[in-house]
Amino acid sequence: MRKILIANRGEIASRIIKTCKELGIQTVAIYSDADKDMPYVKEANTAHRIGEPPVNKSYLKVDEIIKVALDENVDAVHPGYGLLSENSQFANETRKHGIEFIGPSTEVIDLMGDKVTARKTMEEAGVPVVPGSKGGVSSIEEAKQIANEIGYPVMLKASGGGGGIGMVRCDNEQALVQSYDSTKNRAKAYFGMDEVFLEKCIDHARHIEVQIFGDRKGNIVHLFERNCSVQRRNQKVIEEAPSPKLSDITREKMFEAAVTAAKAVHYENAGTVEFIVDQNENFYFLEMNTRLQVEHPVTESITNLDLVKWQILVASGEALPLAEQSEIRQKGHSIEFRIYAEDPKTFFPSPGKLALLEWPQNDFVRIDSGYESGNTVTPFYDPMIAKCIVYGESREECIQNATSYLNEVKVEGIKSNLPLFIDLLENPSFKQGEYNTSWLSTLLAVGK
Repeated sequence: MRKILIANRGEIASRIIKTCKELGIQTVAIYSDADKDMPYVKEANTAHRIGEPPVNKSYLKVDEIIKVALDENVDAVHPGYGLLSENSQFANETRKHGIEFIGPSTEVIDLMGDKVTARKTMEEAGVPVVPGSKGGVSSIEEAKQIANEIGYPVMLKASGGGGGIGMVRCDNEQALVQSYDSTKNRAKAYFGMDEVFLEKCIDHARHIEVQIFGDRKGNIVHLFERNCSVQRRNQKVIEEAPSPKLSDITREKMFEAAVTAAKAVHYENAGTVEFIVDQNENFYFLEMNTRLQVEHPVTESITNLDLVKWQILVASGEALPLAEQSEIRQKGHSIEFRIYAEDPKTFFPSPGKLALLEWPQNDFVRIDSGYESGNTVTPFYDPMIAKCIVYGESREECIQNATSYLNEVKVEGIKSNLPLFIDLLENPSFKQGEYNTSWLSTLLAVGK
């Protein structure tokens, strides 16, 4: 590949540009009016204005992005994460014009994007799934019947959902009745389809995902797991690898299940198989993300591998750089902190000008940032300023390194969630690795 268009913005655009430079590949960036002064725009070889700040007038304009790609005569498009990264129409349009889409096949994007179909596919492949409806639920009466069969609490989910959107916990029949129509309407508005399904709610669960990679030659490997259980409103806040408090027996079973899931759909490129794990270490398929994850640097940190490089090589038709599972090793421990422009007490977004953004240089810390001092965090996009990825030879050392480093970071002009991370690093439960997906919400509710 000689030239790649990056159909994204912010830190992930900068991240992709970095690898492309190392590979000698030219990059084409796109930007909205709100992003014209962002670092990634200057880092790319060329950049094109794509529209006004709202995403539907810029970063989601498939025809405009394809036009830029054709005008620039690019070989491929990298979608990053979010936005159009799991949009099969975009992938299909890109490939129709003879441009490679850096990701899995359109068929797999569609298959795994429909959560009901994904559940059925995994169940047929022998991958454990959460007890729930066999397909979409067509009426509230059917929903009540299924909920009574599997037992409350249940999760009412949008079939086309993702990123924590379109999920509602229902503790009883009254809650299910109250949430049914609104969840269907929300699903229709966000995902273009109002199908919903039910799953048993696994209380005190952990969210653990396995990074998988496949190529066109049939090779599929895993790159170990990440624990993403520190969440607020179903959104990940901290991710770490390896997962604390997970037995080696369960870990290996999860790796096997993830590879089985990938093989069942003949997966190509980077993907993630997400599992929910109960208190007895029973694990169940949650979903498969058909893209690069926000938290991919955690895996890069413990494997010393470049996942974006792997993506580009696989999309070029090459075999995986390490096609044998035994060749892939992990070392040490890594934790990623998603640093947001938000009030650490109310969690409301805190847009505004970054008067100062200072990341001290440190050998055990990697910063993937989308901003620099003087930039403005606008209200149009996700308010993540940067990802801080910390490494240590052990988990204890990693936590010590993170505590020391985050106390030195300077974010001025707007509010950020840095104080939250500094507090969490001192929390005994976090230090001991004893947390689950409801842990942070419970902690915040009691004000400790």
